[in-house]
Amino acid sequence: MKLIDGKLIAAEIREELKKEISELIKKGKNVPGLVTILVGDNPASEIYVRNKGKACEEIGMRTKAEKRSADISENELLELVNHYNKDNNYHGILVQLPLPKHINEDKIIEAISPKKDVDGFHPISVGNLVIGKDTFAPCTPAGIQELLIRYNIETKGKHVVVLGRSNIVGKPIANIMLQKKEGANSIVTICHSAAKDLAHYTRQADILIAAIGQPNFVKADMIKEGAVVIDVGINRVEDSTKSKGYRVVGDVDFENVAPKTSFITPVPGGVGLMTIAMLLKNTFKAYLMFGE
Repeated sequence: MKLIDGKLIAAEIREELKKEISELIKKGKNVPGLVTILVGDNPASEIYVRNKGKACEEIGMRTKAEKRSADISENELLELVNHYNKDNNYHGILVQLPLPKHINEDKIIEAISPKKDVDGFHPISVGNLVIGKDTFAPCTPAGIQELLIRYNIETKGKHVVVLGRSNIVGKPIANIMLQKKEGANSIVTICHSAAKDLAHYTRQADILIAAIGQPNFVKADMIKEGAVVIDVGINRVEDSTKSKGYRVVGDVDFENVAPKTSFITPVPGGVGLMTIAMLLKNTFKAYLMFGE
């Protein structure tokens, strides 16, 4: 069993981008820019946005955080998005979700220019992903593929089983792994709550990707010997021994599953750390494609 170290790979990606941006600065060129838009006072969202800003600063990327109160109107938010669609200093626009209930999330996502859709949620980006065009893939699924590639895990012809069908992880990672490309070209099965016997499918997986949001759901008897297990889950479970009163666990019963695997991601320290790294990578890509 070998641990897939998301912290290590995320640091490698940031260092690569830092060198690229340093070269741009030496040449007197404009640098990539990311603007984050946060609405309301969701503590988790505030932490995510702050971490994204720190990561940008660390690699020399321009960054700006726009914070608005929860009572902002939908039209005001659309105007703010449109302002940054036209601002050539910012190559990526990220609207932190969730948004207040009076704002239509789909309308806001669709207002972001597809050229600046570094979250990969715009319908045009989603469509391009499905048909195999070069596009912005959602950051967490893109991070999963990056881990597989950087650990030289064979994916061609391998059976990838995805637990979960969300638009953020399940569906996009399935589409990424289907593509006839390096780091993909897999046989893909998507499982969800309608399956009568999930274990029937998970035991067939060469690579199992768990993204269902249920702590310790995947047990040792649900995987075959030597499988690669990618745990996307981030779940809080009560733990009185911790100062915060909880600990973070994945969707996989790590302690019992890990000995059966060839590779496995820990939680924390696995996929979660890749999300911001891939956001930075997408922003740099947007700069190269559309914004220099």
